[in-house]
Amino acid sequence: MFIDRIEISVKAGDGGNGAVTFHREKYVPAGGPDGGDGGRGGNIVFRVDEGANTLLAFRYHRKFAAGRGEDGKGDKMHGKNGQDVVILVPPGTLLRDPASGKILFDMSRDREFIAAKGGRGGWGNRHFATPTRQIPRFAKSGTKGEEKNILLELKMIADVGLIGFPNVGKSSLLSRISKARPKIADYHFTTLSPNLGVVEIGEGRGFVCADIPGLIEGASEGLGLGHDFLRHTDRCRLLLHVIDLSGCEGRDPVEDIGVIDRELSRYSPELATHPQIIVANKADAVEGDENWERVKKKAEELRRPVIRVSAATGEGLPELIRLAAAELEKLPPVKEYEPEITPETEAAKKALESADEKQTFVRRENGIYFVEGKWLSNFMDQLNLNDYDQLNRFQQVLEKNGVIDMLREAGVRDGDTVEIYGFSFDFYY
Repeated sequence: MFIDRIEISVKAGDGGNGAVTFHREKYVPAGGPDGGDGGRGGNIVFRVDEGANTLLAFRYHRKFAAGRGEDGKGDKMHGKNGQDVVILVPPGTLLRDPASGKILFDMSRDREFIAAKGGRGGWGNRHFATPTRQIPRFAKSGTKGEEKNILLELKMIADVGLIGFPNVGKSSLLSRISKARPKIADYHFTTLSPNLGVVEIGEGRGFVCADIPGLIEGASEGLGLGHDFLRHTDRCRLLLHVIDLSGCEGRDPVEDIGVIDRELSRYSPELATHPQIIVANKADAVEGDENWERVKKKAEELRRPVIRVSAATGEGLPELIRLAAAELEKLPPVKEYEPEITPETEAAKKALESADEKQTFVRRENGIYFVEGKWLSNFMDQLNLNDYDQLNRFQQVLEKNGVIDMLREAGVRDGDTVEIYGFSFDFYY
């Protein structure tokens, strides 16, 4: 099975919590705070796997989670960082945001991309010691790791793409000019996935050629298999437009050129401008030169090179390879996509999310006033409410952020019970 588009979810590791410890040593009766910091959470890292050409590995494994950072320890010992998770993808895989469809990164070269960053480790209590607060009994909790869904879309990297109707001999052609061994049979849609082959042109040089299956009239609208595989032509620098010169299946080779051109244009106007060489295949099965003359005239109108070949006998194949190599030398390198979500747009998105996180809600249920908000949940995780200093800080934060005023507006009176994420107290202000 060939899979080239799939959505996965990733979760970076949370940071470890800082430690609340105090130095203990013989003959040192008043050892100070020595709580170590928590470790960093593991990252989610994407890396190119040169040996892969499908996303099949993600069919049953779509959730990835990195390791959590360890909590800090006494004697200023730093917690161990969480283990990164490395996800291997085929070259040419685009990482997209599923909601907007925008590109996060193009995995075209042998490089890495951190898709989700692990949370920071929290500070141990040794960081909070001051001349007036010499025994801090609190520390900071680690921050949460990033969590997101990512759409993986494979656009194969090939210099040359073979396009054309089913059964015109694309797979046979690929098998003759390269060492690829695709399935070949005398019926439509024999090829169910793109096949890659390396074409050698001597002196250690060559180019990658891909057989793009399933193009028929209406492919751009989802008919046949072409809708699924047209995306693999996007990166091709040169297209070999293969036609059946013999017309043995009752189709007109000249009309076939126009049909495939229209499907490319409907799918992507940019794709329709890619350089093409018209390859008139099955020359061994042709009687007379009528079709060949018509194809040459059509190629002249379109200003495209044309060559007559036979994948069965090998006629014209050396000339085809030389022609394709010469055309590739004139063309720019394989297309790479620029990220559409930049650090600046990510910062703006996080600013909006931060504004949402700062919202506070008050509700009354069974005579108890509940205060909720994401920022408040994170704040409560970092408090040690058994410590007098932290209790004072808790009160100051509620006043500063308007929580006390919101409670009054909600109708709370002195003596009423207020609960904030498991911590209950009687309201007196």
